[in-house]
Amino acid sequence: MNKVYACIDGFGNTSAVIDWAAWSALRLNVPLEFLHVLERDSDHTAVSDYSGAIGLGAQESLLQELSKLDETRSKLSMESGRQMLAAARERAEIAGIASHDAQLRHGELLDSVLDVEADARLFVLGEHRRAETHGKIHLDHRVERVIRSVKRPVLVVTSEYFVAPTRFVIAFDGSATARKTVEAVARSPMLAGFPALLAMAGSDTQEARRQLEDARLVLAAAGFYVETELAAGEPEDVLPVLVAAHAPVLLVMGAYGHSRIRQLIVGSTTTTLLRKSMAPALILR
Repeated sequence: MNKVYACIDGFGNTSAVIDWAAWSALRLNVPLEFLHVLERDSDHTAVSDYSGAIGLGAQESLLQELSKLDETRSKLSMESGRQMLAAARERAEIAGIASHDAQLRHGELLDSVLDVEADARLFVLGEHRRAETHGKIHLDHRVERVIRSVKRPVLVVTSEYFVAPTRFVIAFDGSATARKTVEAVARSPMLAGFPALLAMAGSDTQEARRQLEDARLVLAAAGFYVETELAAGEPEDVLPVLVAAHAPVLLVMGAYGHSRIRQLIVGSTTTTLLRKSMAPALILR
């Protein structure tokens, strides 16, 4: 576990992914590696998939032309990927990264991520939001699949521009998973020195206050300045508003557990907090 892997795809927030990955690698003091995967484009199906359908009576020259177009498209995609990776490495050097590398792969993003997972300290990738009816926002299915599948931390970039956080907010619910998240942050150099906010949504009870205080003491013992906030309401409604009020921040969440947070992140409602919050999010195991 000694690299930050930045998964770049050439979309609008690629520069922000590069910058967040460089920032993370410097904070963790580990090498940075860029990963670009040439995935199968469903809009441009290979000519071999059409040969059976148009073979009857079709002129051979038509198949040859289609084959040439398919080959040209593949070459252009590879060259574009190489240039993207070269530009990413240059940008990382400007940011102060001395040790960096790049991989150009064919296949699916998730398969490539799982292939390198054993060597990963952190994955950084961009979230591509798409608006649906009634203002709903759906998360890129590739991001969701990576979060569900890998056992390494994942940093999800939500904006087209990198803005260094001034603090971090931990979505806390008192569960064993949330406590492990707090302990992981306390041990890691990634967020050392930043002020922390432990944010909890729910009823203001003595037990909730005790849980927040216990978590605060863990971070305080590791040298963090920590504030706590207990807000009434449901996490998916309260936390995005709270996080936005403290911007620019990094939202930190645990990925697994048996509480409301688990339902939000990997349960049937799937990544609700990631959909609703515009802050970059660090998902920890």
